[in-house]
Amino acid sequence: MTPADKKRQRHVTRSVLFAAGGLFLTAAALAVVKPSPPPEPIYQARQTLALPALDSAAPQAAASVAPYIASTRIRRGDTVSDLLHRLGVSEDGLLAFLTHNKNARAIYKLYPGRTVQAALDDQGNLVWLRYAHTPGAAVKSGIQSAWLEVRPDADNQFVAQERTTAAMRETRVAEGEITSSLFGAADVAQVPDAITMEMVDILSSRIDFLKDLRKGDRFRIVYDAYMHDGEQVGSGHIRALEFINKDTTYSAVWFSNAQGQGGYYDFSGASLKGAFLRSAIKFTRISSRFGMRKHPIHQKWIGHKGVDYAAPAGTPIHATADGTVEFIGWQNGYGKIIVLKNFGKYSTAYAHQSRFAKGLKKGDRVQQGQLIGYVGSTGWATGPHLHYEFRIDKKQVDPLAVDLPVARPLEGSDKKAFAAQVQRYQPQIQMLARLQDSRVDLLAER
Repeated sequence: MTPADKKRQRHVTRSVLFAAGGLFLTAAALAVVKPSPPPEPIYQARQTLALPALDSAAPQAAASVAPYIASTRIRRGDTVSDLLHRLGVSEDGLLAFLTHNKNARAIYKLYPGRTVQAALDDQGNLVWLRYAHTPGAAVKSGIQSAWLEVRPDADNQFVAQERTTAAMRETRVAEGEITSSLFGAADVAQVPDAITMEMVDILSSRIDFLKDLRKGDRFRIVYDAYMHDGEQVGSGHIRALEFINKDTTYSAVWFSNAQGQGGYYDFSGASLKGAFLRSAIKFTRISSRFGMRKHPIHQKWIGHKGVDYAAPAGTPIHATADGTVEFIGWQNGYGKIIVLKNFGKYSTAYAHQSRFAKGLKKGDRVQQGQLIGYVGSTGWATGPHLHYEFRIDKKQVDPLAVDLPVARPLEGSDKKAFAAQVQRYQPQIQMLARLQDSRVDLLAER
């Protein structure tokens, strides 16, 4: 074996790739118990081999041989020298160039889990070195990947250059069943946290995710993922979803009308942007309900005219509906409070805040879901929490029991265009349901 062959052998390992067509479906998307993940490989290599011409048995010229591409993931504590050693790169002067050249400064910061690749020719010489320091960054056009590329130049030196490319958008589907928590089920289904949070936002006018979830609830979603070099580098938005909560099925699909105004609607065309959200804080717990209670400070039985949500100090508070700031400041036992005049006879109050959103003042218009302040314990409060009131004709009512007003459904030409949008995504949701039914039948037969 020649020295070149030995060097080549050090840079080549075997890998097996499984290709799948159609929609992106995995067993994990249908599982309810998360399997133990395989160990993350720290070194990979691949070679693209050119086939000889059919009319000639002569070997390919050395210049036509594609380079070997070695890849490694950065581990905690790695240095640039460690990475070059694992990649089998031993170019004279390269390490000094990477650690001193200002154009290569991106490699000064090594992020564990990110990838460094090296392309080597059949003699083991460096063709290029790439560090994917920013695998996914949000830009106006979508998700963009950025990497540092280093190449040898004609003077036996090196040049470094930053490169970017747009990530490719893919449509994915997933299904999960809640056994302990929503995020636990999403992890098993390999759904990104950003998509899980968006699912909560979309259905927050229909489901109270603080108290309504039950073991056995299911979700099925169609969403966008952004890919670069075969890896997911970012997530987009939910296209459609179905959530089964306590035997009631809720659906949603994104629709944008001819004027470019978009939103989520159920499959019948009713808007999911309810006039009011059920909660002003995401993922917290109710510490005191509406009704009679013994006051924690005055130790007297009095009527509690709102709902208290326990949360750490500084937790963001969001407006539950569009409205105008009617009052912002200090009010007796309420401490720092904001009162929003929503519309018609409705208003809402948010008390015991530590501070208000920067720049917010009386008379300002706010939108549903907009940040208005932060949880605190000002006024008559024994600990950090939000006291939330829902008022009709200035009289407090139980926000957990009142029938909240809903938005108007689609009409006219928008309704026809929406039907086409539903027809695009609903079959994918139904396919997930059929797969789940088949899986249940198979388990029953066993």
